[in-house]
Amino acid sequence: MHDKPTSFDIAFLAGVSQPTVSRALRGSPVVSLETRKRIEEIARQLNYRVDKNASNLRSQHSNTLALLLFEDPTADNSQINPFFLSMLGSITRASASRGYDLLISFQQLSRDWTQDYQDSRRADGIILLGYGDYEETRPRLDRLVQQGTHFVRWGPVVSDEPGVSIGSDNAQGGYDVARHLIAQGRSRIAFLGHATSHYPEFFDRFRGYERALREARITTTSSLQVDAINLEESGSQAVLELRARGVEFDAIVAASDLIAIGALRTLQQAGVDVPRHVSIAGFDDIPAASLTTPPLTTVVQDTRRAGELLVETLLRQVAGEKSDNVVIPTKLVVRKSG
Repeated sequence: MHDKPTSFDIAFLAGVSQPTVSRALRGSPVVSLETRKRIEEIARQLNYRVDKNASNLRSQHSNTLALLLFEDPTADNSQINPFFLSMLGSITRASASRGYDLLISFQQLSRDWTQDYQDSRRADGIILLGYGDYEETRPRLDRLVQQGTHFVRWGPVVSDEPGVSIGSDNAQGGYDVARHLIAQGRSRIAFLGHATSHYPEFFDRFRGYERALREARITTTSSLQVDAINLEESGSQAVLELRARGVEFDAIVAASDLIAIGALRTLQQAGVDVPRHVSIAGFDDIPAASLTTPPLTTVVQDTRRAGELLVETLLRQVAGEKSDNVVIPTKLVVRKSG
């Protein structure tokens, strides 16, 4: 064996080809986890180190991924949707385990993502978290596809969408939470959240809610749906709108936990007992959901798996392989709010 170990030495000891070693050491998802771990262990034993500069020159890759966050209005100065905080950790770990650095930035909607990242070779591909109004964002996604940018986004899986998406089964989550409230004897169930194609994740949750009501032979009415965006203040205003309409309601399905928390506080300030008079459920299971009084019933999205899939899917694109949309199952968590 040479004084300085090479990838060919690792290939010989691992019983695989040299290209397989190269793919494994750069974290390519095409190499099985078992094979990758075996190769990494042999590399450690040989004290083998990847020359990133030489590797990057050969592959024209930066070994960096860009994570672009949509700026959300928040009560603090973070401007980050709290739902994405746990996903950030998962994406960072998944990138590091595959030998990639992660460049995190806010989406600058007035600028060109491709020029900023992939074309300038600052990053091999882009992960998008958040999008605001989907109808307004879609032309930018179309442009990324036309330019051949490697990108994957967290969000709804919709028909004829540009690029690849990883998202939760929002319709099933909306169905499960509404069915749970119906099983508690609730029959005048309001939905707080936009129910249009501009906010497709909320719209899918609304469709699931509607399906549960139809199956229970509960008449749906537009007066029990109030538009709301992902803010506590929006949830508060939605409840005030419901009460101003004079409609009776004994439960609320909120399209997000933030909306639900705002609704909960406003009802309590008005002297409404939750859950005795009105049950409330949210969606996301952000950390604050378990800290409200009473703790919030909600729908959990698997952020750990989501982060892993976002990185794996993007790296498949970078490697020139086919990548597909993935829908992740949700899980209902019942607490004391409903």
